[in-house]
Amino acid sequence: QAKYLAQIILVGAQVVGRAFMRALRQEFAASQAAADARGRAERPQSAAASRIIGISLQEAQQILNVSSLNPEEIQKNYDHLFKVNDKSVGGSFYLQSKVVRAKERLDEELRIQAKGDKEKGRRAET
Repeated sequence: QAKYLAQIILVGAQVVGRAFMRALRQEFAASQAAADARGRAERPQSAAASRIIGISLQEAQQILNVSSLNPEEIQKNYDHLFKVNDKSVGGSFYLQSKVVRAKERLDEELRIQAKGDKEKGRRAET
């Protein structure tokens, strides 16, 4: 009887394991599809920056609580959030690093836009 019980437990574990792996694969595929769709919605350089830094432009704007790419507003919010999340005042290193990543992403987007504006200026001259 113990042998049958062990077989039932083993078969049950295999069934649950297979279902879990199938769900995991589906979730990964859905995640990849969403990332691809986000990448297509952004300009190529912006999408590349999102992949490299690991954070989308929208997410970076939410973290730093900015609605537009205004360098002064970005810097002001960054300074405040970085100081508030400093570990020495009881903040979280995790949150502080998220703030730094968001600032890096927004700075990269500003650089991409400035480069694009410069190229548009050159085209207008010719």
